[in-house]
Amino acid sequence: MIEVVASMARGPVFLAGELMECLITFTNPMSHLSTSASSEMLAWASAQIHCQFHASENRVALPTQGNKHDVQAESNTVLVPSRGERGQCVLDTPPKILFCDLRLDPGESKTYSYSEIVPIDGPPSYRGQAVKYVYKLTIGCQRVNSPIKLLRVPFRVLVLQGMPEPPFPQDEDVCPSNPFLEEEEASRRDARPLERALDMLMITTSRRCPHMFNITNMRGKVAKFCIFKMVYRLGEDIVGTFNFSEGDIPCLQYSVSIQSEEEIQQLHQRHPGQILSVTGHGRHMESCLHTASSHFSLPIPLNVTPGFSTDIVMLRWRLHFEFVTAREPMEPPTVLQNQSEVTVWAGAEHVDVDTFSWDLPIKVFPTNPALASYMSHFSGTNSITI
Repeated sequence: MIEVVASMARGPVFLAGELMECLITFTNPMSHLSTSASSEMLAWASAQIHCQFHASENRVALPTQGNKHDVQAESNTVLVPSRGERGQCVLDTPPKILFCDLRLDPGESKTYSYSEIVPIDGPPSYRGQAVKYVYKLTIGCQRVNSPIKLLRVPFRVLVLQGMPEPPFPQDEDVCPSNPFLEEEEASRRDARPLERALDMLMITTSRRCPHMFNITNMRGKVAKFCIFKMVYRLGEDIVGTFNFSEGDIPCLQYSVSIQSEEEIQQLHQRHPGQILSVTGHGRHMESCLHTASSHFSLPIPLNVTPGFSTDIVMLRWRLHFEFVTAREPMEPPTVLQNQSEVTVWAGAEHVDVDTFSWDLPIKVFPTNPALASYMSHFSGTNSITI
C-alpha cells in the first residue's frame, strides 16, 4: 500500500501563463515495527494538465469527431489522463515523468515537485448552463504488471481576454538587473509576466470615468443615473447613484441585478435564434417614492467567471435595471414647521403603475489568483491509496 498526496503550493487558482507548482508525496504508511511490513515498489509516475469540455446536447451542436481509437480501452498500461472523464479533452500539456522504479521502505516517504506553465491558449474554468470547462492536474502511477492509477487535483484557471497591450517593453534584455543578486533576479524574471499582467489589470480596472445616463420611459424622464466606471475585476463593488429630483415621473421602486449572459456561437447553436442563458449573481432592491437620491453597491463574487469568448461560447456581463413608476404625479406629505403633534402619512391605496427594464453592459476581468483562492471550492489537495 502506498499513499499518494498532491498539494498545490500557492492555492487552487491560477492565471493563464502563470507557473503552477505542485508537491506530490509518496508514502509507505506501514510502520517499520510491524511484522508484516515490507518495501513497496512503483514502476513510474508522471503528471500533466488537461482541460475537459462538456456541452449540453440540447443547446450545443458539436461537429462529429469520427471514430477515434481509444488505445486505453485495450491496454491499462497506456496513460490517458482524461480516462473516465465526461466530455472531450480540449487541451493537455506534455506529461512529465516524476520518477522511475521508486522503492519505499516501511515508514519512508519521498516528495517530488511538479511545475508547469498554465497554457495561455486555453479557455478559462467555467460552469455554465450549456457549456463547462474544467481543469485538472492528473498524476498517473503504476505498479509493475498492474493497471495505471490516476490521482486528479481540480483547479481553476482565470484568463485575461480583451486587455490592452502593456505600455512597457517586453524584451528581457532591456530590463534592469542587479548583478549582485543573481538568484533574486532570476526569481523576479520568472514572476515578471504575472506581475505585468496583474499591474495592467489594476491599471485598467482602477480608472474612474463617471458615466451619466438619463432614464426615461414613454411618459417622460424618471431619473439620472451615474456609474463611476464600466470595467471591474472579480471581488470589486459596483457602485451607482440615482437622482430622482430631476425626474418628471415618480419612481416607486427600482432593482439592480448583476447578470451574466451565456451565448452559444451561431455556428454551434442547436436551434436557430437560440435565446441567451442569463444567470443572476446579486440583486439590490429599494423603494424610492418621494426620495430625492439613492445609491446601490453590488459586489461581484470572486467565484464567477470573467467575460470570455471561444469558438463555441461567449460570456458577457451586464447590469439589469427594473423600474416601477406611477402614471400620475403623487403629492409628497406636508409637514408644518411648528407642528407639535406627531402625524402619520398613509400612502395611496391604489396606484396605477408602469414597469420597464434596462440593461447596461459592463466588463468583468479576473483578479489576483491568490485572492480568488480564498473563495475557491477547490482545496488544491487530493490523495489516493494504491
